[in-house]
Amino acid sequence: MTDTSLGTADQLRDPNYTPPIAEAVPLGIQHVLAMFISNVTPAIIIAGVAGFGFGSADAGTLIYMIQMSMLFAGIATLIQTIGLGPVGAKLPIVQGTSFAFLPVMIPAMVGAGTAGLPGLMGGVMIGGVFHFCIGFFIKGIRFALPPLVTGLIVLMIGLALIKVGIEYAAGGAGDFNRSKPTWGGIGNWFQALVVIVVTLGIKFYLKGFLSVAAVLIGLIAGYLVALVMGDVSFGGLGNAGWFALPQPFAFGFEINWAIVIGMCLMAFVSAIETVGDVSGIAKGGAGREASDTEIQGATFADGLGTAVAGVFGGLPNTSFSQNVGLVAMTGVMSRHVVSYGAILLVVAGLIPKVGALVNTIPIQVLGGGVIVMFGMVASAGVNMLSDVAWNRRNMVIFATSLSIGLGLQQVPDAMAFLGDTMRILMTSGLLPAAILAIVLNLVIPEEG
Repeated sequence: MTDTSLGTADQLRDPNYTPPIAEAVPLGIQHVLAMFISNVTPAIIIAGVAGFGFGSADAGTLIYMIQMSMLFAGIATLIQTIGLGPVGAKLPIVQGTSFAFLPVMIPAMVGAGTAGLPGLMGGVMIGGVFHFCIGFFIKGIRFALPPLVTGLIVLMIGLALIKVGIEYAAGGAGDFNRSKPTWGGIGNWFQALVVIVVTLGIKFYLKGFLSVAAVLIGLIAGYLVALVMGDVSFGGLGNAGWFALPQPFAFGFEINWAIVIGMCLMAFVSAIETVGDVSGIAKGGAGREASDTEIQGATFADGLGTAVAGVFGGLPNTSFSQNVGLVAMTGVMSRHVVSYGAILLVVAGLIPKVGALVNTIPIQVLGGGVIVMFGMVASAGVNMLSDVAWNRRNMVIFATSLSIGLGLQQVPDAMAFLGDTMRILMTSGLLPAAILAIVLNLVIPEEG
């Protein structure tokens, strides 16, 4: 619902308008709360894959990665809202760490021949530069990515991540967590189910901001239950400092071609997602179509934000779709409102105690949240596919791409004859499905 006390109707639709600070700051905080958990979750997952997850001896690495997720989400958002010359859409776009890259990063981190975090960060930096370059020709590639292709890609992202959500709800991914006697126990699942039930209840029975922040509220409820059950530990909170600057090349830099190629290919997906978000904000907030300059600027900012984040140990970022919906809900198009929220993220990213507090969330509680979030990613893909004309041609393209992509993901040994780099890329499932769908869509003629 639009609060007309914030300004006139024309002012609310103007990206350059600044509401009174007493109203602008709470609106900015609302944007942060709506994206916070989604923003830090990829860092938690990748740290766990790398062996620095919950309960590990080196929890400081996880805390640092959480910090970088907040800090560079804030910095990338400021690049979008304020702009650096042609870089940035100068619209109320919130940037955050992207789920889309996880299906590529996870197998690349654990597969044979990988370089661990140094190789990952090299891929993030190079992929960010490549993503930036996409901005020069973003208009020219849109024809190759109709809803049939983009919907399949987004659906595959969601399907690839659902396994992670179930593992987290059971007590955590990886051999370290599976070896615990509590893994898969009723206590873990009870806490995860509390999160799911509360999230769904808030989402569909309440309105306004509470509905938007349903996942966050669900996680708080699960956290309180875990606290009562004795599963929350504050042992590491006292050791975390109050202020710390990001460290250049904190995890080193190596070029691993599996990761580099995967990150560059996924940059196309992220770029198309950003085009959709920019279009949605312009239409929902200002009642107009997004300009070519805004779309190009947003793509530039995506790439620059990702590349800079990689230098300091952060992960790839992209525009956040949930905040697009928040702009439409509040009716406030001001980019300066989002800038206030970005400043809050930057401040939080410089305070290790914030990351340490996030680290106290039990993995099974987070699992309840990510089951919902990853399921929503898959649902978004299905929604995109609803725009497809399901004739025989499109059904064959979809069926073939999905079968090969999902099958290779489930049976990675099927590509044992390939070298390490190609095997990692193929068994991610996502990349072969995306490439196959794009090629088939281009070469198979439309039905008459």
